[in-house]
Amino acid sequence: MANKYRHNKIKQEHTIIEDILPLLEEIADSRLIKSIIPGRINRRKGSGTPAYLQLKYNTPTGIKMIGKNSASLQEIFVVTDYSEKAMIYLKKFTFVK
Repeated sequence: MANKYRHNKIKQEHTIIEDILPLLEEIADSRLIKSIIPGRINRRKGSGTPAYLQLKYNTPTGIKMIGKNSASLQEIFVVTDYSEKAMIYLKKFTFVK
């Protein structure tokens, strides 16, 4: 029986910012990444910028990122056993800052 809250490696129990989901699906393809868990969403002033992911810091289970689009930002937790290698991998994408 498939887990009803997971699609690929992305947990989808709660809302995910619309523009961020394709970016998460792209980084989920890596073997370095075990799971992606989106967190809470906050509003921000509209800036008209395209969606992107921002690396924040390492956590005990992986990496914390922030997903941003023109109207919202969302915490994203990436679960990995190889934080440093995963950071290098993620920095190769143009949509990760």
